[in-house]
Amino acid sequence: MSFNDRGNSFRGRDNNRGNRDNNRGGFRGGNNGPREMYPAVCSDCGVETQVPFKPAEGRPVYCRDCLPKHRKF
Repeated sequence: MSFNDRGNSFRGRDNNRGNRDNNRGGFRGGNNGPREMYPAVCSDCGVETQVPFKPAEGRPVYCRDCLPKHRKF
């Protein structure tokens, strides 16, 4: 058995491809229906908006228009 033969028996191309295809939902998983939305006021422009998480006191919340200005990348 040569080095290359041993490597091929442990790592087949199809093994990893199957795992990626099964995880297409990303970190959210499956579709569980509509998300619960919470009312909030944008910390930049003051417009009333809704967000898919419960806003924590003392932490800024941004509307869809202002959020891109605060993304790090």
